Amino acid sequence: MKMDKVLGKLNISKLNEGAATGAKWLKAGGEKLESFSPADGKRIAAVTTVTRENYDAVIAQAQTAFLEWRTWPAPKRGEVVRQVGEALRKYKEPLGKLVSYEMGKSLQEGYGEVQEMIDICDFAVGLSRQLYGLTMHSERPQHRMYEQWHPLGVVGIISAFNFPVAVWSWNSMLAFICGNTCVWKPSEKTPVSAIACQHIIAEVFKANNVPEGVCGLIVGGRETGEWMSNDTRVPLVSATGSTRMGKAVGAAVAGRLGRSLLELGGNNAIIVSEHADLNIALRAAIFGAVGTAGQRCTTTRRLIIHEKVYDAFKKTLVAAYKQLVIGDPLDEKSHVGPLIDTDAVAAYTAAIAAVKKAGGKTVVAGGVLSGEGYESGCYVKPCIFEVENEWPIVQHETFAPILYITKYTALNDAIATQNNVPQGLSSSIMTLNMREAELFLSASGSDCGIANVNIGTSGAEIGGAFGGEKETGGGRESGSDSWKAYMRRQTNTINWSDKLPLAQGIKFSV
Repeated sequence: MKMDKVLGKLNISKLNEGAATGAKWLKAGGEKLESFSPADGKRIAAVTTVTRENYDAVIAQAQTAFLEWRTWPAPKRGEVVRQVGEALRKYKEPLGKLVSYEMGKSLQEGYGEVQEMIDICDFAVGLSRQLYGLTMHSERPQHRMYEQWHPLGVVGIISAFNFPVAVWSWNSMLAFICGNTCVWKPSEKTPVSAIACQHIIAEVFKANNVPEGVCGLIVGGRETGEWMSNDTRVPLVSATGSTRMGKAVGAAVAGRLGRSLLELGGNNAIIVSEHADLNIALRAAIFGAVGTAGQRCTTTRRLIIHEKVYDAFKKTLVAAYKQLVIGDPLDEKSHVGPLIDTDAVAAYTAAIAAVKKAGGKTVVAGGVLSGEGYESGCYVKPCIFEVENEWPIVQHETFAPILYITKYTALNDAIATQNNVPQGLSSSIMTLNMREAELFLSASGSDCGIANVNIGTSGAEIGGAFGGEKETGGGRESGSDSWKAYMRRQTNTINWSDKLPLAQGIKFSV
């Protein structure tokens, strides 16, 4: 596929600058950052990263824009976001292809990611008329109490390569309707997809006379994220990535008493009960384990299988893995695309070595693929190992299609095994037994932010709050009442009497 044609369909007029305040692109003065596709190893484009001067200019413009943007009625801001959703519908095909090519996920997943952006726009539009507060009864006569929500200011968004555009939209569309401005630092591994989104949104914002600076972009590396984390002008930093990265961001933001919304690593398990529909369990496990080549934070990394169905289920897993097609993500026949880069391949091979050293038994062998179609060096085989849950390598999240399986006898032990990892993002149980399902969803069950019954760990809908506990960071994005993270609560009391009574019956006279 000719990527220049895809980029042309996206109306990208500037590719070489990595700093924008909206429709205005700044002259970036940093280093050249080249984006290569893991699909074929070819160079997509070179982008100039931001300097500290560029960064400060984008933040300053976002601050200025906030002063006006916060005064727009929320439904009017929602109307702009509605048009963003329409623009994404228009560009779904080329943007989905670009995401697939630059990141390496299958074409269907690339389209799905853009659809997720469209869905969150629709959600945000409705939400723009539902930013509700509460009213409370005052203990003082002729007093009225209520609470309302106000925007925070500049929201910094740090996103990861595995969802190059969707996670930005989760944050930005909600932040926009709440009245905030946003500055986006995308992954340096997928800058072209971010630049495409900036062009799309700038086109809509310009048509609606949105203040320049409401949506900013800064392309850079780790240092750029550190500037944002330590910047008191950015009251909220939403960061998606590894637990290691999140701990650094969280500590920096907390050190200045700012707010952080952290969406970090997962080590997700599916419990396969003796009462499961094994056909559904098989489909959920395979997509969860190999979708996006195991590079989702919700990827299924562990299967905890009841001993009565263990051997039969393992046999069907092996047979299914033999049917997987590994290849060009833009070929719709491919089930599994490449890892993001050769560093990820090195982490994959190191993990396999570690699990073998620990005593893991190979069920489906892994390995790096080479030869025709695999010239990029980023294609690997999805693999399966029998393991013990407490092994350090199993406790660690490896962003690759490595699946660990183990067996259980009692459900309470299976739940304890599932919970016995540092991360707490997504979890599932496959069972047709109501009591098992309800136990899994109870306070004595899964300790994850997401707990599913008879669906896999991957593929969350935008209507629910997305996020997890423990080393996953505790943040919530997307649906439900996640909008509250982007706003500040204010309690108001109005005295409409001709007296000044004090609360708690305190008497004070002069």
